[in-house]
Amino acid sequence: MDKAIDQLAHLTAQRDRELLDVSLVQTVLELLAASSVGVYRALGQDAADQRWLCTGLARRGQLTISDPPWIDHETLPFLEDHPSREDALASRLLVQHALTDQDPQAQDDAKWLTVLTLHAELGQSGVLEVRSREPLPPRDLQYMQNLLRVFGNFQNLLESSQRDSLTGLLNRQTFDATFLKASLPTQAGPGESLDDTERRGSSMSTYWMGVIDIDHFKLVNDRFGHLIGDEVLVLVARIMRQTFRHCDRLFRFGGEEFVVLLRGGTQKHAMRVFERFRQSMQAYAFPQVGQVTISLGFTEVVSSDTPSAAFSRADQAVYQAKHQGRNRTFCFENLVVEGVIQTEGDKLGDVELF
Repeated sequence: MDKAIDQLAHLTAQRDRELLDVSLVQTVLELLAASSVGVYRALGQDAADQRWLCTGLARRGQLTISDPPWIDHETLPFLEDHPSREDALASRLLVQHALTDQDPQAQDDAKWLTVLTLHAELGQSGVLEVRSREPLPPRDLQYMQNLLRVFGNFQNLLESSQRDSLTGLLNRQTFDATFLKASLPTQAGPGESLDDTERRGSSMSTYWMGVIDIDHFKLVNDRFGHLIGDEVLVLVARIMRQTFRHCDRLFRFGGEEFVVLLRGGTQKHAMRVFERFRQSMQAYAFPQVGQVTISLGFTEVVSSDTPSAAFSRADQAVYQAKHQGRNRTFCFENLVVEGVIQTEGDKLGDVELF
């Protein structure tokens, strides 16, 4: 009992939501006679194209791993590729069965597979998968279900404290920590060596910060009321989720202002992605309001950047988009080359906005 309480205290001390599942699999492996424990989250907006993302996998005597955040969505397995996980997720019930030697899911010396649902009011739904030599006894299964209820409650509390209550996007308070984490050197993913990481090139560790401002949003509120204005914000967030990838980070800063940390790619790639979002906004028919457009500015995040410095550059590009007619996407670096924005050498981006 003391060990269980100690592990639970360790688990609920985690404040990084991206490492919470890693802490969970480590905790469960310590408490059960299991060969491996994994957490898999259902990823994707389109039900026909949902995939399994491994957010934590712990094995005896090995380092805990997870899928890297930059992994290509197309390389992930479909939900139907793992029917036991899919059944548990759909039924919200425990699934347990024996594995045969011919079973493609058989690993190491594990002969039994147990899958439990991770109930999530906020964040991605998923499952906890336990592989063991013997079937887990009823006492352990009951304990695991109780533990996952506590975990679910804690996850919801953590998610609600880090997300905007209206749109569900990450909130302003999480931005600095996420930004600083993004500026760390790229780490090797599961099955990769450091050489593999280097061969991917610096483009994988590049981030682009986009600042998005809804054009004439005050007029929307004044003409249609704040309830319709809130609906517009919710729909903007939905279009953002449909446009950007799971490895990109989406924030609402407050009011009509949003921020994107776009991972990887060249400046041309970033322009295509941000421009695609602007065009999707322009083409969407917002209920009662009709057309809503945005002005968007973006900049490359460099290793010496502070959050406020990068934001300042992207915000200057937004200002130019507004000044030149709105409903435009501008890159700060391009504006500097064109002479539209004048920099002040080393003082560039020193303005503290927050």
